[in-house]
Amino acid sequence: MLVALVPYLGAPPAAAQFFPFPFGQQPAPPQRPRPAPPPRPKQLPQPEPAPSAAPTPYDPDLQRLAEILGALHFLRGICGSNEGQKWRTEALALINAEAPSGPRHDQMVQAFNRGYSGFQQSYRTCTPAANVAIHRYLQEGAQIARDITARYAN
Repeated sequence: MLVALVPYLGAPPAAAQFFPFPFGQQPAPPQRPRPAPPPRPKQLPQPEPAPSAAPTPYDPDLQRLAEILGALHFLRGICGSNEGQKWRTEALALINAEAPSGPRHDQMVQAFNRGYSGFQQSYRTCTPAANVAIHRYLQEGAQIARDITARYAN
């Protein structure tokens, strides 16, 4: 059998036969190279900060109010007021109305957490001192709210 293959091994390769694209279909047109995207500017213009990102003259008062709400959220909970999430919800509404995002939002959230955790570290149960703190914070919070409204409301 090897002898029968020898004439084929020495022969030059046969020319390929080309037929139209299979079953009469047209080949896909050649892909054109895409143009290069325009170069990006080295520095994109910075967007203007949102109105809630700019500090306001009453920010310290708002942060104090958020801190008071955090303290009340904890103290009213251990003193059995059965108010649930009332003070947290009030703080959340205040924060979302004044600063839905950005650094002011973060500062107000930190103030709320500071008020909550400050009393969480000191009180495990309701005491007469906790009731006094609740009473004083309710008064101080109401006073801050009145002052902000009187000074800065339209």
